[in-house]
Amino acid sequence: MAGRAGKPHGLSGELYVIPISDDPRRFQPGAVLVDAGGELLKVERTRGHHARLLIKFEGVDDRTAAETKHGPLYVQPGDVRTLDEGEWWEHELVGMRVEDPEGHELGRITGVMSRVAQDLLVIETPVGERLVPLVEAIVSEIDRESGRAVLDAPPGLLE
Repeated sequence: MAGRAGKPHGLSGELYVIPISDDPRRFQPGAVLVDAGGELLKVERTRGHHARLLIKFEGVDDRTAAETKHGPLYVQPGDVRTLDEGEWWEHELVGMRVEDPEGHELGRITGVMSRVAQDLLVIETPVGERLVPLVEAIVSEIDRESGRAVLDAPPGLLE
């Protein structure tokens, strides 16, 4: 995911976007992103606005059109970079088994919430859905090959 489009800004089709990508070129004029429905969106112009961006996409010319673009913005498949060791894509985490350090299953990852301070794993446990900070002190291992994440949760985090 490159970012998340929020609410429209003004009447000319601009959208607030929270960038998630580590590559700022993804939001330069001429860059192409993909919305949740698979529609290609070409960046017409971008400007900074506090900790977010304001982006105008070609063909999104009014507030009503901008309101339909709310949600995740993805990178085109051909633009995806090679991952370094210890990196992963959000979609690879969804469905992973979550285990404690001894190998006991705690639940499954059902989503990832991107936040400014840190990402959160959405984990479905036997007692319901829990949000867990995606930080090394808690999530000690993510193994894409075996489809599991090891959680060294402090007491009470999953209760």
